[in-house]
Amino acid sequence: MDRLTKTSPPKTVKPKLTHLDARGEASMVDVSHKPAMDRVAVAEGAIYLQAATLKLISANKIAKGNVLATARLAGIMAAKKTGDLIPLCHPLPITHCEVLFEIPSQNDRIVIRASSRIIAPTGVEMEALTAVSVAALTIYDMCKAVDKQMKISDIRLVSKTKKEV
Repeated sequence: MDRLTKTSPPKTVKPKLTHLDARGEASMVDVSHKPAMDRVAVAEGAIYLQAATLKLISANKIAKGNVLATARLAGIMAAKKTGDLIPLCHPLPITHCEVLFEIPSQNDRIVIRASSRIIAPTGVEMEALTAVSVAALTIYDMCKAVDKQMKISDIRLVSKTKKEV
């Protein structure tokens, strides 16, 4: 007589939300047990604008001033304040932040790329994402008088790395 063997289906691992405590309440993750690592995060996003607006930005003819210089500073300042803006983010003393802009050949948007760096037990992806977001919002604010069709889009984490120090 053949025996049928019952096997249970493979268990699916349910991802654990690290910002929830045992009661399901929001809480800050304790990273004190983690070693300090050299961490870099890169984020990117875009703001779509009319070609005429991009021409004004390139010629530095927006009434509020130099759009890209202002947006770069705003992005860097925001990255440094991410822990104050996002409730469960650790306040981090980032060691570097860079915000770069590119106007692709389609002449329909500004691509914003930010990188953040730290030596710490936790990552800096939120800082890079915040830098991109606030840089885009700054461009929007500075150009809203001349362009009513702007759209901020595609903000995402491109990469994050860590290596031992």
